[in-house]
Amino acid sequence: MEDEVYELLPMLALRAMTVFPNMLLNFDVERHKSTAAVDAANEGDRKIFIVGQKDISKEAPEAGDMYQTGTVCHVKQLLRLPGGGIKVLVEGKYRARLEQIIGERKYYYVKVRPLLDDDERPGATARVEALTRKAVGLFDTYGAMSGHLGREIVLTAFGMTDPGGLADFIAQNTFLKPEKKQLILETLRPVKRMELICDLLAREIEVLGIERQLGEKLRGRIEGQHREYVLREQMRLIQNELGAEEQQEGASSEDYREKIYAAKLEPEIEKKLLREADRLDKLHFGSPEATVLNTYLDTCLELPWNRRTNERLDVAAARKILDKDHFGLEKVKERLLEFLAVRQLTPKLKGPIICLVGPPGVGKTSVAISMARALGRKLTRLSLGGVHDEAEIRGHRKTYIGSMPGRIISAINQAQSKNPLLLLDEIDKLGNDYRGDPASALLEALDPEQNHAFRDHYLELPFDLSEVMFVTTANTSSTIPKPLLDRMEVIELSSYTDMEKLEIAKRHLIPKQRARHGLNGRQIRFDDGAVLGMITGYTREAGVRLLEREIASACRKTATGIVSGRYEKLTVRAGALDELLGVHKYQPEALAKSDEVGLVKGLAWTAAGGVTLDVEVNVVPGTGKLELTGNLGDVMKESAKAAVSYIRSRADKLGIEGNFYKEKDIHIHFPEGAVQKDGPSAGVAMAVAAISALTGATVRRDLAMTGEITLRGRVLRIGGLKEKTMAAMRAGVKTVIIPLENEADIEEIDPTVRAALDFITTDHIDGILDVALNFPEARRAPDDGGALHMVLGGAGERADSGTGIRQ
Repeated sequence: MEDEVYELLPMLALRAMTVFPNMLLNFDVERHKSTAAVDAANEGDRKIFIVGQKDISKEAPEAGDMYQTGTVCHVKQLLRLPGGGIKVLVEGKYRARLEQIIGERKYYYVKVRPLLDDDERPGATARVEALTRKAVGLFDTYGAMSGHLGREIVLTAFGMTDPGGLADFIAQNTFLKPEKKQLILETLRPVKRMELICDLLAREIEVLGIERQLGEKLRGRIEGQHREYVLREQMRLIQNELGAEEQQEGASSEDYREKIYAAKLEPEIEKKLLREADRLDKLHFGSPEATVLNTYLDTCLELPWNRRTNERLDVAAARKILDKDHFGLEKVKERLLEFLAVRQLTPKLKGPIICLVGPPGVGKTSVAISMARALGRKLTRLSLGGVHDEAEIRGHRKTYIGSMPGRIISAINQAQSKNPLLLLDEIDKLGNDYRGDPASALLEALDPEQNHAFRDHYLELPFDLSEVMFVTTANTSSTIPKPLLDRMEVIELSSYTDMEKLEIAKRHLIPKQRARHGLNGRQIRFDDGAVLGMITGYTREAGVRLLEREIASACRKTATGIVSGRYEKLTVRAGALDELLGVHKYQPEALAKSDEVGLVKGLAWTAAGGVTLDVEVNVVPGTGKLELTGNLGDVMKESAKAAVSYIRSRADKLGIEGNFYKEKDIHIHFPEGAVQKDGPSAGVAMAVAAISALTGATVRRDLAMTGEITLRGRVLRIGGLKEKTMAAMRAGVKTVIIPLENEADIEEIDPTVRAALDFITTDHIDGILDVALNFPEARRAPDDGGALHMVLGGAGERADSGTGIRQ
């Protein structure tokens, strides 16, 4: 009879899973003993004893690690998986009890005894029916609250009448702990199982209700927040329900307090930061406000509140560095050396605020970099070109998402020094619109009387900028707002002369391009004539950027020739420039072959330096029209009208017909019509050209002039004299007429230019007509006593009698 009661079957231990009779279950099998047991069952009658494992962490369970009650199952399907695993589908048949483990080498082979329900078919009593209804109702409620049960599963439960089978079905489809499911499996009385399943369902429904309450409470507080924030809030609420407290925030704020005390800040700053650290204690870790506060404290504590760079105060060493890096630029070098000398005597000297103004390519940015190197300070460069938003300078309020400090504080943070050299590049190209005026925002930073307590909008704390050395660069000071310009010490950098460019090329540009192209001094050489040929024939600039590009082009051609084997070395001479660089882009300016009527050489200033500007005037019979052509601006047109009005008022003394303005048309033209021209400084040139055309007197071809004219013939001060006179020298001019008010500026002109030109200064146009025009002796121009002075350079010794000569 014993053979009829007991069965010998392979055994499979499952972790965190339970199989109930008459239920289907699929799972993956990977352990060697488990796969061997499944294979053994599949090779036999496909019956297998499945039992739960008590400790799911054990990979190789022993007899004491498994429950005694399990389920005899039928293996319905097998699917081999990559890596040796098996996906198994089984159907539970009946309960059984583990009696003895017979073998356990490859797999567990066990002796089991089937277990039958104690009350196999209980009668349909009222109690059983009540338990059944209650269990189904609770299962329905559980399915609706959990949201993971399909409606068809609940409907299947409604159609079951067997209490034991209903209890097994509900247990199989409910998320219960493995221990609870094992308890139901071990309970053989169906009614008892029904009571147990009702208790468990009621408990689960209560837990789901609490979860729902927490969820509703949470959604009311954090509606619209991100998923990460939702998850963190859920954790916080659950921990509050359990009485736990988070410790992470306190530790973080304590770290901040230690850093604040260690920084040894000013009392006002320390108090503010400690107050923010205290606020952090009251915020939930990970909330948006806490994140903003963390970023703010990190930014504040990273700033160099008390960190400085040790300066190099050796004047001789600084001079050596500046001379090594740059040729010329004496004013900039002298100003820096003065600062070093005074700093040695007065260590508390505030940092200067210098504005370098000059045309492109003359070395404004590079000399600022050399200044930082000479001083031993850290350098940070801020490009201000095109900046329109005031917040770019002063930062955004920290309450805004993505807010950050302004560029000045960010540059200080980048330098990690309280006394760096800040280079504010292209300050003349600041813009302004509805977002504010950045130039106005710079007023506080560039004011030595205010910048000791500069307040960035993001920091909301005073930061001392008085030790910072500000160096700004600009191509022109005319576009810089006057209040901002007034706060800076302006140093003008003029255009380079051809000889200065030659020296710069020999000392800096040629060695730099040789090294960049992998060449040495033996492989490529430039004679002075070739460099001067590049300067005059291939570039038209105030600085040396285009010259450096032409030198680089010659180096590339040389490298190509050396690599291809055409030659081993090359000496660049003036005659070989066409072969290396192509045809000349510019022809040298030459004076006219003879003195002409109505043609005057004027002088103009541009962002690229000075240029000569021919003024042509024709007088033809007509009705008194004044034609102005050459793409002229309004100011220039008004100057032309003022010049003509002056001529009309002096017509009798100049020997011009009194009704010329009725019977003659005057046409004033400036060549290069595609280039826009404006400004008042061509007034004198237009007046002289018109007088020449009306009187027939020729104009000296070796003379150029500049100056503003009034209705009464007065000659007023002009700007850009250094650049204009340099252009006159390049064009071969010998004499330059300038306003008397600019006489003091002659000392600022380059010595090479002063030596090459004669300067005539005047305060009235009547005083220069005899100098500029070749009148017949019988038609000398009137002289009403206008002051006239001649300053002789190296161009000649000619001066009219009675003229004051300054040498």
